[in-house]
Amino acid sequence: MMATTHVGFLSFGSFLPLPSRISFSKRRTFAMAALSDDPIREWILSEGKATHITKICPVGGGCINLASRYGTDAGSFFVKTNRSIGPSMFEGEALGLGAMYETRTIRAPRPFKVGALPTGGSYIIMEFIEFGSSRGNQSVFGKKLAEMHKAGKSSKGFGFDVDNTIGSTPQINKWTSNWIEFYAEHRLGYQLKLALDQYGDSTIYQRGHRLMKNLAPLFEGVNVEPCLLHGDLWSGNISSDKNGEPVILDPACYYGHNEAEFGMSWCAGFGGSFYNSYFEVMPKQPGFEKRRDLYMLYHYLNHYNLFGSGYRSSALSIIDDYLRMLKV
Repeated sequence: MMATTHVGFLSFGSFLPLPSRISFSKRRTFAMAALSDDPIREWILSEGKATHITKICPVGGGCINLASRYGTDAGSFFVKTNRSIGPSMFEGEALGLGAMYETRTIRAPRPFKVGALPTGGSYIIMEFIEFGSSRGNQSVFGKKLAEMHKAGKSSKGFGFDVDNTIGSTPQINKWTSNWIEFYAEHRLGYQLKLALDQYGDSTIYQRGHRLMKNLAPLFEGVNVEPCLLHGDLWSGNISSDKNGEPVILDPACYYGHNEAEFGMSWCAGFGGSFYNSYFEVMPKQPGFEKRRDLYMLYHYLNHYNLFGSGYRSSALSIIDDYLRMLKV
């Protein structure tokens, strides 16, 4: 999602062990965290294994969070803060980063700590990865992403353990056993309701609901398994480390149909070598081409709700094309 914070990372030599559960300051411990003048510094100088912080450098990013690099004698850490939003947003990001990291496939920053700021707001501390000079090899990226989808499975169905955000829009991840139901209700339906509430757009709402009720023919002969998705994979969230290995960041993770990962392909720059390598690991299923725009629709609707009418025509055109195709 194009409004998220996108920055460079720098790796540090000795990694901290990734705990079985990421360290969160839950509400019952927020009072304790508030006793510290600077919980970020406190964590870095204790659990972060640093003895002193050498410098703190602001890092350029988007319009949602502030980002900084903390240089220490134990290496560098990347810290994002938000002075107006509680820890739940960063908890969702950390759980997603941790889930991707634990697949041991494509590289993602390791999350270390999420907590509340004493003066209000929240923070997340994570690994700092040194970016290379390019986005890396598309063929390698396609293979690594497919390996993540193949390795990251859920026995709970489609969804995620927490709701998170797509840009600044809430993303509902309630566990659902049926993919068509999940995508219709928690992806398209949620965005269509936002458009109705925000703009009074009954046209896109009504036509969108007609499409929601008639998705089944697009999935005939398709075996949909819940795969771990980055969820917001556009060019700003894709990079490579200093060795040229692909890196993905700023996720909006959930478990869903692997094809939904390509919903931001209209601004991700995926080429033929990417798809060829991807489908060698995750074979293309029948009707892939017919479903591509369906997954783009979610993101066009989200951009419409976030940035205004410039994205409305694209979203409505996709809806109308499917209504004609499905003859409903």
